[in-house]
Amino acid sequence: MENPHAERQAVLLERILKNTSKCTEMILELNHCLEEIQRANASVKIAADLSTKYRKNVQYNLEATRGTSTVNDQTDSIG
Repeated sequence: MENPHAERQAVLLERILKNTSKCTEMILELNHCLEEIQRANASVKIAADLSTKYRKNVQYNLEATRGTSTVNDQTDSIG
């Protein structure tokens, strides 16, 4: 005579294993998709970095130009 409790546990364990396997498969697929997205966005990141550096350089040069013109204005008003 078989134990009905053991049968029920075996069925539940089988379902748990099946669901765990599906979850693992889906996580692997998600990781793969995220890697593709990262590869696709690599050029966007490079462009954003270049744009940020360009903006900082422009800001620096504008401030340097303002400082030079302020000094020139003061020199002109003295002379």
